[in-house]
Amino acid sequence: MQTASQFLSPEEQNIIHDDSLKILQEIGALYHSDRALDILAKNGADVDRDSKIAKIPEDMVAQALKTAPKSFVLGARVPENDFALPSTYSGYVLDNGGIFTRDFKTGERRNANFQDHVDFLKVFDEMKLAKVVWGTTVHEFPNHSSGVRTDLTSYIYSSLHIQDELGGPEEVPYLIEGLESILGSADAVKERKIYSVVYCTLAPLVHEGHMCDAYLDLIQYHQPICLFPMACAGSTGPASLYSNIAQGNAEALSSLVLFQMAEPGCPIIFGDASGSTDFASGNFLEGSPEMVLQSAARGEMARFYGLPNEQAGCLTEAKEHGPQAILEKMVTTLPLAMSGADLIQGPGALETSNMMTLEQIVVDDEIACFCKRIRDGIDMSAAKNYYEDIKEVKPGGHFLMQPNTLNACRSSEFMMPTLCDRGAFEQWADLGRPDMYERAKERVEEILASPQKNPLPDDVIGKLEDIMRRADEELK
Repeated sequence: MQTASQFLSPEEQNIIHDDSLKILQEIGALYHSDRALDILAKNGADVDRDSKIAKIPEDMVAQALKTAPKSFVLGARVPENDFALPSTYSGYVLDNGGIFTRDFKTGERRNANFQDHVDFLKVFDEMKLAKVVWGTTVHEFPNHSSGVRTDLTSYIYSSLHIQDELGGPEEVPYLIEGLESILGSADAVKERKIYSVVYCTLAPLVHEGHMCDAYLDLIQYHQPICLFPMACAGSTGPASLYSNIAQGNAEALSSLVLFQMAEPGCPIIFGDASGSTDFASGNFLEGSPEMVLQSAARGEMARFYGLPNEQAGCLTEAKEHGPQAILEKMVTTLPLAMSGADLIQGPGALETSNMMTLEQIVVDDEIACFCKRIRDGIDMSAAKNYYEDIKEVKPGGHFLMQPNTLNACRSSEFMMPTLCDRGAFEQWADLGRPDMYERAKERVEEILASPQKNPLPDDVIGKLEDIMRRADEELK
C-alpha cells in the first residue's frame, strides 16, 4: 500500500472550511475589478462599490464547488507528456521565476538571461518527474511584452505543459494566437489545455484588477487556473498557522467563486504557496517547516473539496548549493509527496525562489525520486510473497542468485539514485571524491550537449516569432 501522512483530521478540515465561509460572509474580499464585482453581485454577493469589497454567501461557494471539474488533463506540447489530474503520484513544476542564476561555467551570481531560459527548459525536460514549466524572468525581453515572449519561447524550447501569470487582458489575444499556431485550431486550444495560469491573490483577501480581468477573458478558452494564495503567517496573514491556513483557504474560495460564476466548469487547480515570517528581518520564508505544514494542509483542503491541487514545495532560503539547500528542500518536499500532492512547485530554486540553477534542477529531481519511492510504499501483493525463496535458500544461505532477486534489482522495488554515491570509500576517493552537485553538473553538461528533443516545426516557430514581434510593437 502507499504510505501517507495527514496534517488535518476530517474534523479540522471542516473547521477550516467553516472559518473560511465566515471570513467570506462577514469580512469579504476586495476586488480591484469592476467586471468581477458585476459578476459577483449578479450571482448573489453583497457588493459595496465604494470599498470594492464583496461578501460572499455560503450558497455561492457551494455552487462554485459543484460546477468546478474534479478532474481534467494538463496537456503538454508533446502529448506523451500530458499529466492527468488528480494524479497517483506527485509531478513537479519548474520554479523558473528566479531573476538570478549562478553561472554554470564561472559560478558567478548574475541576472538570468535568454540563454539561461533555454538551458533551464532543456534540462528540466529531461528530469524523470518533470510535468509543468514556469517561464524564466528574462531581462532582455521588453517589459511590456515579456509575458508573451516568455510563454511562447517556452513552447519552442520545452515539450511540457506551460504555466505562467498574465499581467493584463491585452496579452490574451497574442497568447491564444500562439496556442492556435502550435495546435492548429481554436477547438484544439480548448480541448488540449497546454497552457494554464497562476492566480495569486494579494494577502490579505485582495484581488488585483488587471490580472483578474485577463483571466476572465482567458477562461472563455477553457484554460485552467491555478489558485495560489501566498498568505504569510505573521505579516500578510495572522500569526498562527491555523488562521493563516483559513485565510488562504478563504482567498482561494473567493477566487473559485468568481471564476465559476463567470464560466461554470472552468478548470481550477486549488493551490497554495503560504509562507512564514522571519521575525528577525520580516522576510518571507518558504524553506521553513511552518511553510510546508500550511501547504500540506491546504492540499488536504483541495482533496476535501475534490479538486486537483498544486502546492509550493522543494524550496529553500539557501544562497548556494549545499547542505542547507538539500535539507530544506527535502523537508519541504517529502510531506507534500506523502500527503498526495498532485503537483509540487519549486525544483531548481534557491534563495527564496530568487535564483535558479541548472545543477539544482537535477539535484531536486533526485530528491523528488526519493520522495516518490517512499510514497509508493510497500507492495504486499501475492506476487511479492517470496516464501518459496526463503524455503529454497534455507537457514544460512543467501538470495543473490535467486531469479526473483535478479528481477528485483531492475525493478521499481529498489530505487537506483543517479547522484548519490553508494560505492566503497576507496572507489569514491579514486573518482576524486565527487559530491552530488559535481555529479549533477556532469548530467547538465550531457544534456546541454545533446540535440533538442521534439522541436517545433520551423513554420510554427516562424509564426510564434511573428506574434512576439507584433506584441513588442503593439503592447507599448
